[in-house]
Amino acid sequence: MIAEEDILREIILDTETTGLDTADGHRIIEIGAVEMVNKVLTGEKFHYYVNPQRQISHSAYKVHGISNDFLQDRPLFSEIADEFLEFIEGGALVIHNAVFDMKFLNYELSLMQRPSIDNMHVVDTLLMARRMFPGQRANLDALCRRFKVDNSLRGYHGALMDAKLLAEVYVELCGGRQKSFEVTSSNKQSNKSKKGAPANHYKTPVVKPSEEELRAHEAMLTEISEK
Repeated sequence: MIAEEDILREIILDTETTGLDTADGHRIIEIGAVEMVNKVLTGEKFHYYVNPQRQISHSAYKVHGISNDFLQDRPLFSEIADEFLEFIEGGALVIHNAVFDMKFLNYELSLMQRPSIDNMHVVDTLLMARRMFPGQRANLDALCRRFKVDNSLRGYHGALMDAKLLAEVYVELCGGRQKSFEVTSSNKQSNKSKKGAPANHYKTPVVKPSEEELRAHEAMLTEISEK
């Protein structure tokens, strides 16, 4: 069993917005996040489209393809804020170009007069990629190509899809993992958010050696010590 202190919970997150700068009053229109524990996706996710109560810029629309008409009956950020904060609580945030997304998230919280999210618990995969591959393209598409992550379904940018792609890229940036450990949960497919399971929910199976294996191991150690 993994000790509770050894469990690392991370939230891979992305947003889409009405424009590029909060100074111009631009707002979040989509949040997508997936949960990862010890670099393994759990199947838990948070995903909402958000009514920004303002017009989407033409340049932003060309990137994500989300229209104001599509967002008219979506919830306001203030209506999903508590659920979002509950989902990310206790986990480190992993974001590509984190400065951008954190600026928008904290801007939305400031409009509600709520405290900002602490940047101390944020991992920026853009900075990781630039350190690992100086002078090379480090956007998400380029990293997917580098690590052979299938992004063929990525036409427009989408927060949830990009968060899932980033999760795969992030694992590779951290050194990758054996295919046999790529365990995901397939029984939690709701598009609505769910709070991450408590840390002690995640356990690693322990395979005990047989008596014959123990004897063989002891014999090997004896032979090594004699030599």
